[in-house]
Amino acid sequence: MSGLSRLDVKNVFLNSELCEEVYMQPPPGYSVPEGMVCRLRRSLYGLKQAPRAWFQRFASVVTAAGFSASTHDPALFVHTSSRGRTLLLLYVDDMIITGDDPQFIAFVKARLSEQFLMSDLGPLRYFLGIEVSSTPQGFYLSQEKYIQDLLDRASLTDHCTVETPMELNVHLRATDGELLVDPTRYRHIVGSLVYLGVTRPDISYVVHIVSQFVYSHSASL
Repeated sequence: MSGLSRLDVKNVFLNSELCEEVYMQPPPGYSVPEGMVCRLRRSLYGLKQAPRAWFQRFASVVTAAGFSASTHDPALFVHTSSRGRTLLLLYVDDMIITGDDPQFIAFVKARLSEQFLMSDLGPLRYFLGIEVSSTPQGFYLSQEKYIQDLLDRASLTDHCTVETPMELNVHLRATDGELLVDPTRYRHIVGSLVYLGVTRPDISYVVHIVSQFVYSHSASL
């Protein structure tokens, strides 16, 4: 299988037409007869229908190119032929494509560029907070930058490190510690730690423990 390539779609939510009737007040500088409103034919940013309309538009394009949605993830599209398999993953406006057939991959990139304003960002280096590097043994995933950003948001430093993420034989209760006036920061950090488990499964148990206090308002940072 060839390397991973990353693609990016510009103005992603402006690429689809609406299948339902949506009306809006005319924008400043655009005059319409009194008592009239505008009917949208294409989606706009901020419109709740925009993400679904975009996905339907994208799915129709790649399906016409021979892809089928995976039964495991509807945003993962698979194309299989006698020359091999091609995988195309979509996340909002970012895409990853890889496969056994470089010619078909080039065809897909050209086909998508005909339909959407796109950029080919080349070999995959960074995707959704995950750094990707290719080695002869395979791909290495890291969230080093994500971790540093998380430390900065939590106002923590790496000067006080420990060998394990949690002391042994510690039993936390919802009534321990002082109540947080605003638990929002705690919730954001715990949510970020959940995603960090993608490349750091060694913290999964501790994250599971602190996640139990997300709604208790009594966990202390």
